Amino acid sequence: MVSYESFEPILRVLPEVPRPLGRLPFRTRLLWTGIVLVIYLVMSQIPLYGIPWRAEYYQRLFFLQIVLASRRGTLMELGIGPIVTSGLIWQILVGSRVIKIDLTSPRGRSLFTGLQKLFAIIFTFVEALAYILGGMYGALSTPTAIIVFAQLVSATLLLMLMDEMLQKGWGIGSGISLFIAAGVAQQIFWQLFSPLGPLMDGFYVGVIPSFVYAIVNATNTGNWDVLNKIVLRPYGLPDITGLIATILLFAFLLYLENMRIEVPVAASRYGGIRTKIPFKFLYVSNVPVILVSALFADIHIFSRLAWSRLNPNNQNQWFNFIAKYNITRGRELEPLPGCLVYYLSPPSGLLTVMEDPLRFIIYAALFVLLSVLFSIAWVETSGMDPRSQAQQLVEAQLLIPGFRRSTRVIASLLERYIPILTIISGLVVGLIAVLSNLFGVLGTGIGLLLMIDIVLQYQGLIMQERILEMYPMLRRIVGK
Repeated sequence: MVSYESFEPILRVLPEVPRPLGRLPFRTRLLWTGIVLVIYLVMSQIPLYGIPWRAEYYQRLFFLQIVLASRRGTLMELGIGPIVTSGLIWQILVGSRVIKIDLTSPRGRSLFTGLQKLFAIIFTFVEALAYILGGMYGALSTPTAIIVFAQLVSATLLLMLMDEMLQKGWGIGSGISLFIAAGVAQQIFWQLFSPLGPLMDGFYVGVIPSFVYAIVNATNTGNWDVLNKIVLRPYGLPDITGLIATILLFAFLLYLENMRIEVPVAASRYGGIRTKIPFKFLYVSNVPVILVSALFADIHIFSRLAWSRLNPNNQNQWFNFIAKYNITRGRELEPLPGCLVYYLSPPSGLLTVMEDPLRFIIYAALFVLLSVLFSIAWVETSGMDPRSQAQQLVEAQLLIPGFRRSTRVIASLLERYIPILTIISGLVVGLIAVLSNLFGVLGTGIGLLLMIDIVLQYQGLIMQERILEMYPMLRRIVGK
């Protein structure tokens, strides 16, 4: 059994954002949230100093950049990857009982949060080093490598502190969620309206400029067949099919987000007033796809590092089972068929799937299976399991009509709903994430799923904050 108490002296010296002395007004927290968002967006546009900037009309993003709120070649290269990786590891360790931490006690929760922060800092250093040694920026001199390493580490540590700042009461919601939503919205806007081009297929990056160009061209030449070329474009470029799929998926996700399973309860504290507690159909929300994506991202990052050192010519037959790459003209590493990394990369569009359907089948099966497994692990370690939910109901003096006010009895009733919702929601979000890649959804299906869920969370938080500001007595009742 591994002991974690030995880490406590280290946790005390970690950089930390202090909590505000009192509850800040809503407008003040909204202002700080806006400032943090602006800083993130600015850093995601500042190129890394020492890396030659190369203008390209269109570069297909590394498929996990959106989920990890990262941006290629900028200060936000690592994004929230180290934070999510640390959370992933500790969820597995605690969920599997390899390390026993009592998350129901304040000390246990504090230690769990501190250990996640410590390992996030460690992974920041490790991933920054992996990017440089793995040849992500080409061959760098020692002084340049040190400068790039310092930029990656300092920018990611600042991102962690901004996330902690929002969560400790200076802002609203979670910094991680805010950064993901901003990155997805930015990418969707770019894929809709980017005027860069013309590209290799004769059109522009953005769907709207490409459509306008096709209409003008067809009108002038009388050849309306040109419109067919933007319905389904090669190389994973944004097209009309993706735009339509985005609109349909957006409506479907809004419908799923509003589906609820309602459990009737009575408040004994207020004379037995009856109400209902809603459990979302997507019970685990977007957590599984973030964790699976973080796992895949780490595999890609460290396989690139190992490949550049152990198998740069694809001649090591044993390592070829893990990773083998082809260096494209843009100096990007493209995984080749037959290796693990190839099957952990999502196909970009229907044309790619038709070329190699087995790749999509393996990728989809692994992604969905891991999504379900991480859903179960997350519920068990985050206080969303039936017993924890029953304990919260009892502490809030809520009971289920017709049943004794007992944690064990209420937990047995909730077990009819929560385990099933956990598996189904993990399965659904996993399927949405992989199937949306078939139709080229703008911002990716994973990104759209995350953005909608995050925006709805922020809508609920803002409504709650405004109600509590208008009715101070209500704040005392709900313990705010």
